[in-house]
Amino acid sequence: MTTTSKIKTVSLRILKIILFGFLLSTSSYGQEQTSPVTLNLDDVNWGPTGGGNGSPLGLRTARQGIDPVTGGITYYAMFPAGSHFDLHWHTHDEYVVVVKGSVVIELGEETHSLTVGSYVVIPGKMNHSWDVPLDGEVVILVRRAGPADFHYVDK
Repeated sequence: MTTTSKIKTVSLRILKIILFGFLLSTSSYGQEQTSPVTLNLDDVNWGPTGGGNGSPLGLRTARQGIDPVTGGITYYAMFPAGSHFDLHWHTHDEYVVVVKGSVVIELGEETHSLTVGSYVVIPGKMNHSWDVPLDGEVVILVRRAGPADFHYVDK
């Protein structure tokens, strides 16, 4: 096995551990559970392209569920190569895992380059924006701690 193959194998294992922990930490304990769901990224049922007014043109999403207690949604978002999501904030915390590609996120005053397997907690009311490199789309898995809202920031 080559070094590259070993790195890819380890990266995939780390991603699986992160996703398992992400899903486990965000489940609603003490609630009636729904039926189990498994989904491969290649089988995601994407909604139509959208965007504009601050979100990237060509953005596609795929809602996976809504927490019956908080109203927080879990969804995939696919951003096209070279796209930008304007500076904005949400009322509730946001939890994100990068599942495909790479992306640069501005969190407050700091900028972070994220790759597959990266996990981000975006506190409610924190300004943030996303930039996708020109070399490929990015897919993130998002879980919100409450209903989705977007408040764009004028610079």
